[in-house]
This record gives sequence, structure tokens and C-alpha cells, in this order.
Amino acid sequence: MCLAIPVLVVEILPNQQAVIDLDGVRKEISIALLDSVEVGDYVILHVGYAIGKLDAEEALSTLALFGELGMIKARSEEVFL
Repeated sequence: MCLAIPVLVVEILPNQQAVIDLDGVRKEISIALLDSVEVGDYVILHVGYAIGKLDAEEALSTLALFGELGMIKARSEEVFL
């Protein structure tokens, strides 16, 4: 299963690369598929490539949902283990 997730751009690098932050984890990604990306933008990350931009409200809402899913998974593991 492939999943795209919103991430925050924290640094723009040469050669259409950027550093993103996702809950404290930083990774270098490609921003070559987008016209313009700036520090502070939220982008949708899929297999190392930014494939779209989204506003902060939508990004934070989506990340909160991912967080809730993580809580649900942790609770279900407690029940079934």
C-alpha cells in the first residue's frame, strides 16, 4: 500500500531538493514536480517526491487524523496482546 502524507518544508536545497520535518524526523526529498516550494509550506510527500501543496490547516488536520489512527492501533494491540 502506498501512502502520501503532509510534511512541513524546513529547508530548500540546491537541485530541486528540500528538507522536510514530520514529527521531528527530517528527510531530504525532491520538489522537482512542483512549480514553487518555500520554507514553511506543507507538501504532500509520496515515495520521496513532493506531489502537491496544501494549506497548513488541511495539513495539520490530516496529521491529527494520522495521530488518532496511531492511538487506535496502539490501543487495539493492548487489547489483543
